[in-house]
Amino acid sequence: MKHLITTLALGAALSASLAGANAATFQAVAPEKSSVTFSYKQMGVGMDGKFKKFTAQVNLDTAKPAQAKGRIDIDLASIDTGSSEADDEVVGKSWFNVAAYPKASFVLKSLKATGTNQYEATGQLTIKGQSRELQAPLKLSPQGALTGSFVLKRADYAIGEGMWAKFDVVANEITVNFNLNLK
Repeated sequence: MKHLITTLALGAALSASLAGANAATFQAVAPEKSSVTFSYKQMGVGMDGKFKKFTAQVNLDTAKPAQAKGRIDIDLASIDTGSSEADDEVVGKSWFNVAAYPKASFVLKSLKATGTNQYEATGQLTIKGQSRELQAPLKLSPQGALTGSFVLKRADYAIGEGMWAKFDVVANEITVNFNLNLK
């Protein structure tokens, strides 16, 4: 019995040391190696775009994900839909209204490990003065590439008002993808 307890204790200690050996700490984001993109349907056709300017802060010790802190602020005027005409339209009052709401923000509230290098982030997403809790699955590569995506409904944030409030031209669901290079 004593031998069994000793073996279990050594096994637990070895497992803990191996888990600690794979732990990593990240305290910054390299914006030049990071991206925030989106996709949606317009008249049933898939469309893609990106935001060219954003700032992000992170403090993540993978051994202690519950203590993680993070924030991303997106400059909505930096939108690139692939069409200058569309870019001019979506920064206006009916869409993002960047004159009154120049940025979208996500603030991390909690992070929990769901598997090896996999997490679930919960936070507050704010766009056009509308805030909603959001959950997103994340993957973190050993090199520090944090990737994930989520679907937002533009109606929840009043994105596309007036004649754009219906979803016959531009769909309600927008998939947001991010790839943050942590360091």
